[in-house]
Amino acid sequence: MVTKPTTTRIAIGADHGGYELKEAVKADLLRRGCQVEDCGTHCTESVDYPDFAHAVAALVSTGGADRGIMIDRAGIGSAMAANKLPGVRAALCYDLSSARNSREHNNANVLTLGSGLIGPDLALQIVDVWLSTECTAERHLRRAAMIEPSAGPVPTCATTGASTGSGACEETMENLSDQDVERVVRRVVEMSGGSAPTDCSNPACLFCQVCAETNPEFVRQLVGIGAERIGHQPGAGVVPNELAEYIDHTLLKPDATKDEILALCAEAEQYRFASVCVHPTNVRLAADRLRSCPVRVCSVIGFPHGANVLEIKALEARRSIRDGAREIDMVINIGAIKSGDDELVFRDIRAVTDVCMEGRSICKVIIETALLTDDEKVRACRCARRARADFVKTSTGFAGGGATAHDVALMAEAVQGTKIRVKASGGIRSYEDAQKMIQAGATRLGASAGIKIMKEARGLTVSEG
Repeated sequence: MVTKPTTTRIAIGADHGGYELKEAVKADLLRRGCQVEDCGTHCTESVDYPDFAHAVAALVSTGGADRGIMIDRAGIGSAMAANKLPGVRAALCYDLSSARNSREHNNANVLTLGSGLIGPDLALQIVDVWLSTECTAERHLRRAAMIEPSAGPVPTCATTGASTGSGACEETMENLSDQDVERVVRRVVEMSGGSAPTDCSNPACLFCQVCAETNPEFVRQLVGIGAERIGHQPGAGVVPNELAEYIDHTLLKPDATKDEILALCAEAEQYRFASVCVHPTNVRLAADRLRSCPVRVCSVIGFPHGANVLEIKALEARRSIRDGAREIDMVINIGAIKSGDDELVFRDIRAVTDVCMEGRSICKVIIETALLTDDEKVRACRCARRARADFVKTSTGFAGGGATAHDVALMAEAVQGTKIRVKASGGIRSYEDAQKMIQAGATRLGASAGIKIMKEARGLTVSEG
C-alpha cells in the first residue's frame, strides 16, 4: 500500500561506481525534506563497497536512521553486505514493481541500487515509490519478522507504531477518507514536480473564437481535440495548426489493413495531428512510418473489453512502448469494478502505469462509462488516481455509448486536486457537444467529427456533405 511518507532520516552511501548516482539521489532526498546522513564515499577514487554498505546498514540496525540507501555498480554485493547486520532487510531494486514489493511484502529497510543497471531518472522514481510504500498487512509483517527470528519481537507498523497483533495495521486505502486520499495524491504531485492547474475560471472559453484566433498557445496548454475515424475530404479546408496538434487520429477497426494504417499516418503527418492510435500489432508499422515527424503513436491495451489478466496487459504495454508507442490507452477490468473488487481494478491499472512510468509514456485509463453506474464510475476513477494514471477516459466506442457531460463531471470531481486529466470520447459530434464536455471538466476530447468541431470553433461554415 502507498501512503504519505513518514521517513525523514535516511542513511545513504556508495562506492566509487555509485558516487554520481548517490549525489543525485541525495539531492532529491534533501529537496523533499529528509534528514540525510551521507556515509560516503565522497569522490570517484576506487574504494571497497562492503565498508560503505556496512556503515549504512549499521545506522539502520542501531536506530540511527529510519531507512538506508546504498549504491554500487550492480547493487548485489551491497545487499549481501548490508544483510549481515541484525534487523536489516536489504533489497536490490531495479524497477518500480520490485521497489514497491520489497516494501509492501518484505518490509525492506535498506534499498540497494545498481548504477550500471539503471539511470538517474528511473533511480529517483524507484526511491520515490520505495519511500512512499509501507508494509501494513499483518501477514507480510509476520513473514518479514521470520527472516531473522532472533532479532526480537515482531516489528511494529511503520505507519502507526502499533503492534502487528493489534490489527491496527490492516488499514487500506479503502478505509481512508477522501481528504486523506487527496493529501496522498497531492504529496505525490509535489514530489513529481507537478504544476498548479490553470487559473482560467471559465472552461467554456477554451473553444472561444477569440482565444483560438489571438492566443493559440492558450489552447495548446489547456485542451486537445481528439478525432476517431476522421475523413478529410477535398474542399474541407486546412485544419488550424493550433488545434490540429491535439488530434488523436484513430483506426481501431479489426480489419484495418497495412495500407490503411499507412494512410492514417500520412494524414496525421499532413495535418500535424498529435498522435495516431492503433492496435498493438500495428504500433511498429506506425512508429516506423512516423519516425521522422513529431506525430506520436498511441496503442490500446486490453481493448476493447478489458478482460485480459493484468500480467498480460503489462506485457502488452511494455511491448507496445518498446515498438514505439508513447501513449497507452488501457481498458480497466470492467467486471471487477462491477463486482466491487476495487483492489483488483487498482492492481490492474497499476500494472500498466508502472510500465508507462518506466517507459516515459502517457497512460490513459478507459473506464467504459456506458457500462457503469455512477458509483462505479467514481470508484474506477479513484482506482486510477491511486495508480498514478495521466488520464481517465470515458469510452472505447465499442460499448454502445459515448461520453456525456454528466459522466465527465463525475470523473472530473473524482480526480479533482490531482494532475490526472479527463478525456471525453465518443458521441461528440458538434462544437456545442464539445463545449458541454469542456464545461463539465474534460481537457481532451475524442470526437468522430473533429474537423467539423474545429471549424465551428473558428466560426467557419461547415458542410455536411
